[in-house]
Amino acid sequence: MSFENDSDRRASSGPVPVRPWGHPDAAPIEDAPPPPPHRASRRKGPLLSIAFFVLMLVLVGGRAYQDLSRPQAWAYWKDSYLSPSMTASLVQPAGAGADSRVVLAVSGKIGPAAASWFRSQLDGAKLQSGDTVAFSSPGGDVGQAIVIGEVMRSRGLKSAVAVFDSQGRMRPSYCASACVLAFAGGTVRIGVPGSALGVHRFTAEGSARDPVAETQRTAGLILGYVTRMGISSSIMEAMSATDDIRWLTPQQAIDMKLVTDPLTQR
Repeated sequence: MSFENDSDRRASSGPVPVRPWGHPDAAPIEDAPPPPPHRASRRKGPLLSIAFFVLMLVLVGGRAYQDLSRPQAWAYWKDSYLSPSMTASLVQPAGAGADSRVVLAVSGKIGPAAASWFRSQLDGAKLQSGDTVAFSSPGGDVGQAIVIGEVMRSRGLKSAVAVFDSQGRMRPSYCASACVLAFAGGTVRIGVPGSALGVHRFTAEGSARDPVAETQRTAGLILGYVTRMGISSSIMEAMSATDDIRWLTPQQAIDMKLVTDPLTQR
């Protein structure tokens, strides 16, 4: 029988690894099971995403509500998407040959989004330089009318004041207030017998902070525009004479160079 103490067993089994602490026979640290996942950290990501989405929805929705709550913004949105204030149709004038050019007949009040609508109508009609746009309108937004006139001039289109019946026969009509500015954009401005052009004084809206300054700014804008269109500055005198519509005689429209091709003289 032999006796073997602990030191003998350790000596026979080889060197024992030295550890900084703990029993030499303890399991390696890397073999310890990983700690359970922290459930709160899993919820933190989705909760932050939801909170961020709600915050953005409140901010964007609140801004959109503020924008649409303004009368001007709502009017523009309505005129753009719900019910445009103007209508348009392509007309083949009666009595014209098969090779004659069509006319785009535009009627209605010039709304706050009329310029964008007008561009889309021209693109859809595929009008070319030298074609005619016939207006019939009581007026409306001055700024939109000026943009319409600028678009007319940039595309080389003629302008007239007329409507057409179901057989394509041209009938006289009227173009007043801001409509005259749209009409002024024509490279050739046709004077249709019986049609009327009406002007009046343009004033600032009641919402303007300084109505006098805004009126002066509008007058300067109109004067610069009609001058570029080749119209006499005397039209400003006719406009400033009255707040009511002043219907120009055919000769007055010719003298002001507002009409450049009077059909009455043919």
